[in-house]
Amino acid sequence: MIVTMGETVPGRDVAEIIGTVKGNTVRTRFFGRDIMAALRNLVGGEVPEYTKLMAEAREQAIDRMIADAGRQGADAVICLRVTTSMIMGGSAELLAYGTAVRLS
Repeated sequence: MIVTMGETVPGRDVAEIIGTVKGNTVRTRFFGRDIMAALRNLVGGEVPEYTKLMAEAREQAIDRMIADAGRQGADAVICLRVTTSMIMGGSAELLAYGTAVRLS
């Protein structure tokens, strides 16, 4: 499956637009990570525990979007976008979405 943030796939033509595909996940913080984050907050800098959590969530949302595109018979997803929203204190949703297409 080809996935791109662009509107085209270089060297390929879009034969058919299937429609919007999406994948999401909701993640919450873990108490142990919160303790480490609080300690890092005292000295500043990156919080690798949260960086890893968000990276894993992003990959899971993209994987789910790709699965959605596959179920619809797509060859590629163009115009990939990823957005985040807070659900409640300590949890966030990551949503990956794009346009599923068939290439010629």
